[in-house]
Amino acid sequence: MLRFPSFLFILTICFLASCTPVEETTEENDVELAKVFSKKLFLSELEGMVPEGATPEDSTKIINAEVERWTRETLLMQEAEKNIPADLNIDELVRDYRMSLIRHNYEQFLVETQLDSVISEQEIAQYYEKNKEQYQLQSNILRCFLIKVPKSAPNINQLQTWWPGNNPDNFKKMKDYAAQNADFYMLDPKAWYQQSDLKTQVPNSYSLNPNQNLNQSDENYFYFLKVLEKKSSKELAPLGYIQDQIKKVILHKRKMVLLDQRKEELYDRETSKNNVKIFTK
Repeated sequence: MLRFPSFLFILTICFLASCTPVEETTEENDVELAKVFSKKLFLSELEGMVPEGATPEDSTKIINAEVERWTRETLLMQEAEKNIPADLNIDELVRDYRMSLIRHNYEQFLVETQLDSVISEQEIAQYYEKNKEQYQLQSNILRCFLIKVPKSAPNINQLQTWWPGNNPDNFKKMKDYAAQNADFYMLDPKAWYQQSDLKTQVPNSYSLNPNQNLNQSDENYFYFLKVLEKKSSKELAPLGYIQDQIKKVILHKRKMVLLDQRKEELYDRETSKNNVKIFTK
């Protein structure tokens, strides 16, 4: 049985080969550079490969390298062709592969030019309310503030007076300080994080509960951590945690609707022009 990677490799080679002109340039004054079985490589086929102004030595190196590459690629192609199973219809597979590439390219064109990618907060919230039972957490998540700052950072005493930024002025000062001095910080009150990821940044943080503060230090760092909210595994995921995921789902549904509409438009248009005939009805 032909393994899938080998099959895909052979299919790709054959597809590329089908896109290559069959006729070879064999002008009388052309120079034959290499030959593998009945296939030949001529100097004219390397036109444009040598950059303008290249020295003769560099030109020779470039051409020799390309000859070596072509020889090996051609030998590989020959071997691949010998290993195609007898029951494998390459022409059909290449045709299907070509059609799928053309269709994918057209779908991308439709999406880029006609798909409305603007999704309102209301639409996201409505989708969440209808489908939230599908989104169950697989692990604990947190909303939190975290600043991990080296002990060598300046004015840490000031940071301690601003923490945890309960008023807007202190929060802004704290955020500016973190941006300049912290090795790592999380200060977005709407963002959710995996608790396991938090553990990699802060020691002894795994059992923290909402509204709990952790101010501690080790040999190298001061850690400032406040948990704002916590959701445990098996609970329903909050909207803020899966908002991006919902956007992707909504966009995918819009894409499917757009493609179906385009199919129907084409069908109606060409049927009215008598370019579509169905003989089974």
